Amino acid sequence: MSCILHIETSTEVCSVAVSQDGASIFSKEDFNGPSHATVLGVFVDEALSFIDNHAIPLDAVAVSCGPGSYTGLRIGVSMAKGICYGRNIPLIGLPTLEVMCVPVLLAHDLPEDALLCPMIDARRMEVYAAVYDRALKVQRAIGADIIDENSYAEYLEKHPVYFFGNGAAKCKEKLSHPNAHFIENIHPVAKWMFPLAEKAMAVEDFKDVAYFEPFYLKEFVASTPKKLLQGRMAGEA
Repeated sequence: MSCILHIETSTEVCSVAVSQDGASIFSKEDFNGPSHATVLGVFVDEALSFIDNHAIPLDAVAVSCGPGSYTGLRIGVSMAKGICYGRNIPLIGLPTLEVMCVPVLLAHDLPEDALLCPMIDARRMEVYAAVYDRALKVQRAIGADIIDENSYAEYLEKHPVYFFGNGAAKCKEKLSHPNAHFIENIHPVAKWMFPLAEKAMAVEDFKDVAYFEPFYLKEFVASTPKKLLQGRMAGEA
Protein backbone atom coordinates (compact mmCIF):
# COMPACT_ATOMS: atom_id res chain seq x y z
CA MET A 1 0.00 0.00 0.00
CA SER A 2 0.98 3.63 -0.49
CA CYS A 3 0.54 7.15 0.79
CA ILE A 4 -1.30 9.22 -1.81
CA LEU A 5 -2.37 12.88 -1.81
CA HIS A 6 -5.76 13.35 -3.52
CA ILE A 7 -7.02 16.57 -5.13
CA GLU A 8 -10.59 17.12 -6.37
CA THR A 9 -11.67 20.46 -7.94
CA SER A 10 -13.92 19.45 -10.84
CA THR A 11 -17.11 21.10 -9.49
CA GLU A 12 -17.90 23.88 -7.02
CA VAL A 13 -16.59 21.62 -4.22
CA CYS A 14 -12.89 21.88 -3.38
CA SER A 15 -11.38 18.97 -1.48
CA VAL A 16 -8.06 17.41 -0.55
CA ALA A 17 -7.39 14.11 1.18
CA VAL A 18 -4.54 11.81 2.13
CA SER A 19 -4.78 8.03 2.13
CA GLN A 20 -2.36 5.51 3.54
CA ASP A 21 -2.57 1.75 3.20
CA GLY A 22 -6.00 1.99 1.59
CA ALA A 23 -7.62 4.21 4.25
CA SER A 24 -8.29 7.94 4.40
CA ILE A 25 -6.20 9.61 7.14
CA PHE A 26 -6.74 13.31 6.30
CA SER A 27 -9.56 15.17 4.60
CA LYS A 28 -10.53 18.80 4.00
CA GLU A 29 -13.61 19.91 2.05
CA ASP A 30 -15.16 23.24 1.09
CA PHE A 31 -18.72 23.18 -0.28
CA ASN A 32 -19.07 26.99 -0.44
CA GLY A 33 -17.26 27.51 -3.74
CA PRO A 34 -16.22 27.81 -6.32
CA SER A 35 -13.24 29.25 -4.44
CA HIS A 36 -10.53 26.84 -5.58
CA ALA A 37 -7.95 29.53 -6.29
CA THR A 38 -7.86 30.57 -2.63
CA VAL A 39 -8.87 27.40 -0.79
CA LEU A 40 -6.92 24.68 -2.59
CA GLY A 41 -3.46 25.99 -1.68
CA VAL A 42 -4.40 26.15 2.01
CA PHE A 43 -5.78 22.62 1.98
CA VAL A 44 -2.72 21.24 0.18
CA ASP A 45 -0.34 22.98 2.61
CA GLU A 46 -2.24 21.46 5.54
CA ALA A 47 -2.17 18.01 3.93
CA LEU A 48 1.56 18.15 3.19
CA SER A 49 2.27 19.40 6.71
CA PHE A 50 0.24 16.49 8.10
CA ILE A 51 2.25 14.03 5.96
CA ASP A 52 5.62 15.55 6.87
CA ASN A 53 4.83 15.92 10.59
CA HIS A 54 3.96 12.23 10.73
CA ALA A 55 7.09 11.30 8.76
CA ILE A 56 5.05 9.54 6.11
CA PRO A 57 6.74 9.17 2.71
CA LEU A 58 4.45 10.55 -0.01
CA ASP A 59 4.31 8.11 -2.92
CA ALA A 60 2.04 9.82 -5.47
CA VAL A 61 -0.51 12.54 -6.14
CA ALA A 62 -3.92 11.65 -7.55
CA VAL A 63 -6.05 14.29 -9.23
CA SER A 64 -9.60 14.15 -10.52
CA CYS A 65 -9.18 14.94 -14.21
CA GLY A 66 -12.68 15.67 -15.51
CA PRO A 67 -15.04 16.30 -17.01
CA GLY A 68 -16.22 19.31 -15.06
CA SER A 69 -15.44 22.97 -14.55
CA TYR A 70 -12.72 24.20 -16.91
CA THR A 71 -11.26 26.55 -14.32
CA GLY A 72 -11.56 24.11 -11.44
CA LEU A 73 -9.88 21.29 -13.35
CA ARG A 74 -7.06 23.56 -14.53
CA ILE A 75 -6.35 24.72 -10.96
CA GLY A 76 -6.42 21.20 -9.53
CA VAL A 77 -4.22 19.63 -12.20
CA SER A 78 -1.72 22.51 -12.04
CA MET A 79 -1.40 22.06 -8.28
CA ALA A 80 -1.01 18.28 -8.60
CA LYS A 81 1.68 18.62 -11.27
CA GLY A 82 3.59 21.16 -9.18
CA ILE A 83 3.71 18.80 -6.20
CA CYS A 84 4.82 15.92 -8.40
CA TYR A 85 7.63 18.03 -9.87
CA GLY A 86 8.69 19.33 -6.47
CA ARG A 87 8.78 15.94 -4.77
CA ASN A 88 9.70 13.82 -7.79
CA ILE A 89 6.72 11.50 -7.40
CA PRO A 90 4.27 10.09 -9.97
CA LEU A 91 0.93 11.56 -11.01
CA ILE A 92 -2.34 9.60 -11.13
CA GLY A 93 -5.31 10.92 -13.12
CA LEU A 94 -8.79 9.66 -12.23
CA PRO A 95 -12.00 10.22 -14.24
CA THR A 96 -14.30 12.39 -12.16
CA LEU A 97 -17.43 10.39 -12.99
CA GLU A 98 -15.80 7.19 -11.73
CA VAL A 99 -14.83 8.95 -8.49
CA MET A 100 -18.50 9.83 -7.99
CA CYS A 101 -19.46 6.15 -8.22
CA VAL A 102 -17.30 5.13 -5.25
CA PRO A 103 -19.57 6.36 -2.40
CA VAL A 104 -22.62 4.90 -4.16
CA LEU A 105 -21.00 1.48 -4.43
CA LEU A 106 -19.76 1.58 -0.83
CA ALA A 107 -22.90 2.88 0.86
CA HIS A 108 -25.82 1.51 -1.17
CA ASP A 109 -27.12 -2.02 -1.63
CA LEU A 110 -27.69 -2.13 -5.39
CA PRO A 111 -29.21 -4.93 -7.47
CA GLU A 112 -26.77 -7.16 -9.36
CA ASP A 113 -27.87 -5.76 -12.72
CA ALA A 114 -27.87 -2.13 -11.63
CA LEU A 115 -26.25 0.54 -13.78
CA LEU A 116 -24.74 3.75 -12.44
CA CYS A 117 -25.08 7.11 -14.19
CA PRO A 118 -23.10 9.89 -12.49
CA MET A 119 -24.00 13.37 -13.76
CA ILE A 120 -22.23 16.72 -13.54
CA ASP A 121 -24.24 19.83 -14.27
CA ALA A 122 -23.22 21.44 -17.56
CA ARG A 123 -25.91 24.18 -17.43
CA ARG A 124 -29.42 24.34 -18.85
CA MET A 125 -30.60 20.75 -19.49
CA GLU A 126 -27.13 19.48 -20.36
CA VAL A 127 -25.03 17.17 -18.20
CA TYR A 128 -21.70 15.40 -18.40
CA ALA A 129 -22.52 11.74 -17.86
CA ALA A 130 -21.47 8.14 -18.43
CA VAL A 131 -23.00 4.75 -17.68
CA TYR A 132 -21.16 2.07 -15.68
CA ASP A 133 -22.00 -1.33 -14.27
CA ARG A 134 -21.26 -2.22 -10.65
CA ALA A 135 -17.69 -3.22 -11.56
CA LEU A 136 -17.19 0.25 -13.11
CA LYS A 137 -17.02 -1.27 -16.56
CA VAL A 138 -18.05 1.36 -19.08
CA GLN A 139 -21.45 0.69 -20.62
CA ARG A 140 -21.56 4.09 -22.33
CA ALA A 141 -18.61 6.43 -22.62
CA ILE A 142 -18.49 9.95 -21.20
CA GLY A 143 -20.61 12.42 -23.11
CA ALA A 144 -22.27 15.82 -22.91
CA ASP A 145 -25.98 14.92 -22.90
CA ILE A 146 -29.02 17.13 -23.39
CA ILE A 147 -31.68 15.47 -21.25
CA ASP A 148 -35.18 14.77 -22.52
CA GLU A 149 -37.89 12.16 -21.89
CA ASN A 150 -36.08 9.57 -24.03
CA SER A 151 -32.62 9.91 -22.54
CA TYR A 152 -31.00 6.60 -21.50
CA ALA A 153 -34.10 4.68 -22.65
CA GLU A 154 -32.04 1.75 -23.94
CA TYR A 155 -30.60 1.22 -20.45
CA LEU A 156 -33.77 1.94 -18.49
CA GLU A 157 -35.73 -0.67 -20.44
CA LYS A 158 -33.37 -3.45 -19.28
CA HIS A 159 -31.84 -2.33 -15.98
CA PRO A 160 -32.45 -0.28 -12.87
CA VAL A 161 -30.37 2.85 -13.42
CA TYR A 162 -29.15 4.99 -10.53
CA PHE A 163 -28.62 8.67 -11.31
CA PHE A 164 -26.63 10.93 -8.98
CA GLY A 165 -24.47 14.03 -8.87
CA ASN A 166 -25.30 17.72 -9.16
CA GLY A 167 -26.64 17.17 -12.68
CA ALA A 168 -29.16 14.52 -11.67
CA ALA A 169 -31.55 16.69 -9.65
CA LYS A 170 -32.67 18.69 -12.66
CA CYS A 171 -33.31 15.47 -14.62
CA LYS A 172 -35.92 14.02 -12.25
CA GLU A 173 -38.90 15.46 -14.06
CA LYS A 174 -37.64 14.34 -17.46
CA LEU A 175 -36.58 10.82 -16.47
CA SER A 176 -39.84 9.34 -15.20
CA HIS A 177 -39.25 5.68 -16.14
CA PRO A 178 -39.91 3.30 -13.20
CA ASN A 179 -36.36 1.97 -13.52
CA ALA A 180 -34.90 5.45 -12.93
CA HIS A 181 -33.68 5.92 -9.36
CA PHE A 182 -32.07 9.03 -7.90
CA ILE A 183 -29.49 9.19 -5.11
CA GLU A 184 -29.00 12.58 -3.48
CA ASN A 185 -25.98 14.34 -2.00
CA ILE A 186 -23.31 12.64 -4.08
CA HIS A 187 -20.37 14.89 -4.93
CA PRO A 188 -16.92 14.21 -6.34
CA VAL A 189 -14.71 14.66 -3.27
CA ALA A 190 -11.13 13.68 -2.61
CA LYS A 191 -11.78 11.24 0.24
CA TRP A 192 -13.50 8.85 -2.22
CA MET A 193 -10.59 8.79 -4.67
CA PHE A 194 -8.37 6.36 -2.79
CA PRO A 195 -9.79 3.00 -4.02
CA LEU A 196 -9.31 4.04 -7.64
CA ALA A 197 -5.93 5.62 -6.92
CA GLU A 198 -4.66 2.51 -5.14
CA LYS A 199 -5.70 0.42 -8.14
CA ALA A 200 -3.81 2.73 -10.49
CA MET A 201 -0.81 2.71 -8.17
CA ALA A 202 -0.71 -1.10 -8.12
CA VAL A 203 -0.39 -1.31 -11.92
CA GLU A 204 1.76 1.86 -12.21
CA ASP A 205 -0.85 3.64 -14.31
CA PHE A 206 0.83 7.03 -14.11
CA LYS A 207 0.45 10.16 -16.23
CA ASP A 208 3.20 12.12 -17.93
CA VAL A 209 3.60 15.07 -15.60
CA ALA A 210 4.89 17.33 -18.37
CA TYR A 211 2.09 16.73 -20.87
CA PHE A 212 -0.95 15.64 -18.86
CA GLU A 213 -4.05 17.83 -19.24
CA PRO A 214 -7.56 17.57 -17.79
CA PHE A 215 -10.37 16.07 -19.85
CA TYR A 216 -12.07 19.29 -21.02
CA LEU A 217 -15.03 17.55 -22.58
CA LYS A 218 -16.72 20.44 -24.38
CA GLU A 219 -13.53 21.88 -25.87
CA PHE A 220 -12.46 18.39 -26.91
CA VAL A 221 -15.81 17.65 -28.58
CA ALA A 222 -15.81 20.91 -30.50
CA SER A 223 -12.36 20.42 -32.02
CA THR A 224 -12.20 16.69 -32.76
CA PRO A 225 -13.37 14.78 -35.88
CA LYS A 226 -16.30 12.46 -35.12
CA LYS A 227 -14.52 9.14 -35.83
CA LEU A 228 -11.48 10.06 -33.72
CA LEU A 229 -13.74 11.45 -30.99
CA GLN A 230 -15.62 8.16 -30.58
CA GLY A 231 -12.44 6.14 -30.14
CA ARG A 232 -10.74 8.69 -27.87
CA MET A 233 -13.75 9.13 -25.57
CA ALA A 234 -14.09 5.36 -25.15
CA GLY A 235 -10.44 5.19 -24.16
CA GLU A 236 -10.70 8.11 -21.70
CA ALA A 237 -13.63 6.50 -19.94
